[in-house]
Amino acid sequence: MADESEGNGPPDPTQTAAADYDQQVQDAFPELDAITDEGLRDRVVQAWVLGLRRGGWRDVHDVPYAWNIHEVSNVEHTRGVTEIAAESAAVQRTRHAADVDSDTVIAACLLHDVGKCYEYVDHVDDDLVDPDPTYAGDAIPHSLSGYALAHEVGCPVAVQRAIPHFVGEVPDRTLEAELVKSANDASSNAIIRATMGISLDEWVAKYSQTSE
Repeated sequence: MADESEGNGPPDPTQTAAADYDQQVQDAFPELDAITDEGLRDRVVQAWVLGLRRGGWRDVHDVPYAWNIHEVSNVEHTRGVTEIAAESAAVQRTRHAADVDSDTVIAACLLHDVGKCYEYVDHVDDDLVDPDPTYAGDAIPHSLSGYALAHEVGCPVAVQRAIPHFVGEVPDRTLEAELVKSANDASSNAIIRATMGISLDEWVAKYSQTSE
C-alpha cells in the first residue's frame, strides 16, 4: 500500500481497519488466553475476523449488544457471559465433581454472539465499510449464524453445539451448552434491566425478538 510520502495520499482507513481485525479481536477478548488449545484459540479469532469483515464493521467494539440497546457493546456482553460461565464451571467442577471442558465453555461463550456481526448491520448509527450481502442481514438469527461461523473455521463439534443458546435450537444440550445459555441469560438480564428497566423476558415479549 502506497504511503503519503509517495504522493498518493494517506492509507485508506477502511483497508487499515480490515487488516487490523485480528489484533482488534485479540485485544478485545483477553479471555482468549484461557483457552489452552492454541488451535482452538486461533479458530475463535478467525470466526470473529470473518464476521467483522463480512459485516463491514470498522471496529469490533462497534457491534451493539442488541438492535435497540447501543449503550452496551457486544464485546462487553460477550466478556460478561464468558466470565460468568467460567466461574460457574469452576463451581460445578470443585463443588459437584462435574466433568466440564473449560476450553469448550470459553470458546463457545466467546463465539455465542459473533453472529451479531451479520444480524445487526441495519441497526448501527455510523456507515459500515462494505457489508457483504451474502451474509449481512437479519434473515438468520445470530446464534445460528454464529454456529455456522464456528463450523466454517473448523471449531470442534462440542464448541459448535454449545453456541446456539435459544430454547429449541438444539434438542440435546450438553453441560457446556447449558453453561453458555445460563450465563447469557444472566448477563442479558443485567444489561436490559440497567438500560431499559425491564427483564429479559419482558424485553422479548415487548419487542417480539429472540433473546440475546
